[in-house]
Order: sequence, then structure tokens, then C-alpha cells
Amino acid sequence: MSSEPLYDLLLTGATVIDPSQSLSAIRDVGVKGDRIVEVAENIQASAHRRIDLSGRILTPGFIDIHAHIYAGSTSWGIRADALCLATGVTTVVDAGSSGWANFWGFEENIAAPSRTQMLAFVHISGIGLTYGPLGELEDIRYACPERTAGVISAWPQTCVGVKIRMGRFQLGDNGIQPLLLAVEAATSTGTPVMAHLGPGIDLAEVLSILRPGDIVTHCYHDKGDDIFGAGENILPAVWEARERGILFDVGHGGGSFAFHVARRALAQNFTADVISTDLHSSSLEDPVFSLPETASKLLNLGVPLDVVVRQCTTAPAESIHRADELGTLRPGTVADLAAFEVQQGSFEFHDIRDERLVGEQNLNPVLTVKSGTVYAPDDLAAERERDRLRANRMKALSRGDIDTFLKG
Repeated sequence: MSSEPLYDLLLTGATVIDPSQSLSAIRDVGVKGDRIVEVAENIQASAHRRIDLSGRILTPGFIDIHAHIYAGSTSWGIRADALCLATGVTTVVDAGSSGWANFWGFEENIAAPSRTQMLAFVHISGIGLTYGPLGELEDIRYACPERTAGVISAWPQTCVGVKIRMGRFQLGDNGIQPLLLAVEAATSTGTPVMAHLGPGIDLAEVLSILRPGDIVTHCYHDKGDDIFGAGENILPAVWEARERGILFDVGHGGGSFAFHVARRALAQNFTADVISTDLHSSSLEDPVFSLPETASKLLNLGVPLDVVVRQCTTAPAESIHRADELGTLRPGTVADLAAFEVQQGSFEFHDIRDERLVGEQNLNPVLTVKSGTVYAPDDLAAERERDRLRANRMKALSRGDIDTFLKG
């Protein structure tokens, strides 16, 4: 009588890159149920399914800590489940699309039914980001730290912190006061603040209020009041904030990642802690596309591959206080993994200014494992296409192109 296979899934032959364990070597990975059981050389045990990944890299599942995925309830939201699972992303965090008043809908309609793990920063504005162009904190009465903290406390499995957009278009004349309320809510729940950087703020003042572990997103934007100020060197306040433990996130989006700013920052040894997409209905196809596409841009700007992997796995897991389970391949943790082919050739990338970057490397997703279940990009193609068309309709409606929206 044959014995039951030891593993449900055995991934073999890949170069495993796991920054949480300082590991970069050819290893096999054994999975039982939804858990990683073993990471070792040349595992000989039997398995129900064995996949040869020779010549590929295998990493913890990618984590995107800044996206907008509240589809159907906000002008920003996209359906991201198939996109994530086709591109190696096993956890995605919505960055403030919901506030306390509409979070319950996010939990029940987006997070609960998804295959991808979907988490959320809850906006300090109760209305969240329902409709992009209008400032959600122009009326400070929308900001309520008590209700925001209440929602985070009620859904700790989904809520990872507090979101705020710091810019004149979002805050109106309220200045720094909404940030103080966001910090109040985050402090009472023991979670980080994610602060969007935009023009019309005193960056040094914002940074002075943020606490160690808080996250500044859009760190490579060029819309004014950025990390360089009006000079050629990174502001002393930015360096001081990093020394205090404030984290800096790329947050690409449709208007917040400029190659020329990233090049200057990298030349001064200022590398973002985390890479995220800021995917939404108006950035999905141009210029973001996916987290591996965004990561490839940083790779071709000179960030080493092992650092890029850390920026997409271990670092974001740490930033949302989930490093005990996510962003790692330690035995006993959830079986979230991503396999990529590091393609060599000539690849074209674009930033928010449509600047063209021709690079020699590209991270091409070949396999995603979410809680032990295997997903291949081709298997998700039809679902992704439906989601893309839906996002384009919302993009058209948001821009006032009613004819395109009605045509579908």
C-alpha cells in the first residue's frame, strides 16, 4: 500500500530570495495545506503536485501596501483580485478608499469574498475617497478619530492603520490639524499612519508630527513640496525622519512617481523602504500596470534585485505589522509565494511624466501561490480583461466622458 504524499505542493529548483531569512540560494519549498513546511536543498519527499521552477526566482508573495480596490463604491476602485493573483501579489492594502462610514461595505463586499488577502488603511475622513477630485478633508467635520479607531478595533484582521492625504487639494484651509487627528486615531489603536505627500504643505512640519513606523507615500513625486524642496539635495528633515524610523513608500499612481526624482534620490543613497503601486481606475493601464512592473522600474534605475524583493515582501509586511506571517518563507507561515522569470533584453517603461526608460531587466510573473493554492497568469486572463474594461468605464465616467462610459 502506497503511503500518503508528505506534501501537497513541492516547488523545486528555483533561486529562493527571502530577505526575512537573508536567503538567496537554490532551494526547494514543501507546502502542506496552506502552510510552508520545509525550505531546503533537494527535497526528496513525495508530493501531490510538483512544479519545477528551475531558472526562476521564488520569493514570498508580494505585498502591495497602497492600492485602491473599493470597486463599485468609489471612483478610484478597481477589481484587483485576478490582477494580484496573476502578478505574484498575495496581499494588497487599500489605502484609505473607505472611512469609518463606509468601511463595513469594504469588509463584506471586497475583503471577505476575495482570494487575495485584502487589507485596509481606514481614512481619517469618514467618507474616505468616494470621489477623487473633491477634497475629503476640506470640511474637517468629516475627520473623527474616535469612530476611525472604533472601526480599526472592530476589524483588526483587515484594518492595518490610518490613511490621510496631506496636500492643499485634500485639506483646504485646515492645515496640519487633520494629521493630528489621524495620529490620534492611530496611536489609540497601535497602528501606523500612511500620509500621502502632495503640494501645498510644509513637509518638514508633517514629518515632525509623524511617529516611528508611520509611512510617507509618494516619496518620489515631483509636484512640489517634495523630498528635495527647492534645492538639489534631500532635505535635512527627510533624513532626520528616516533616522527616527519613519518609512518612505514609492506609491507610483498616476501622478506620483517621476524617474528624475528617483534618480536624484538614489544617487544620494535615498532608497525607498517599500515599493507600492497606488493602482486605481486612472492609473491601472497607464502608467502602473502591476507591482512587478513598478518593481522592474526600480530594478532598472539601479536598485539591486535582492533589495527590490525586500521592498515588495519583507519590508511591507513589517510596515503593516504582519511580519510574523507575511513577507517570509519561514516554515510554519502561510504558503504565500511568487515565482518570476528575470527576463534579460530591452524593455520599455514610463513614469507619470511619460518619460521613457529602456531597461535590460524585467520581472515577469510565472506563478502565484496563495495559501497553498496555485494560480497561473494565463488562467486569470479572462477575468483580468473583464476587470480592465470595468476600470476603463469608471475612468471615463470620472473624467466626464459620458459617451465612452455608456458605450461600455
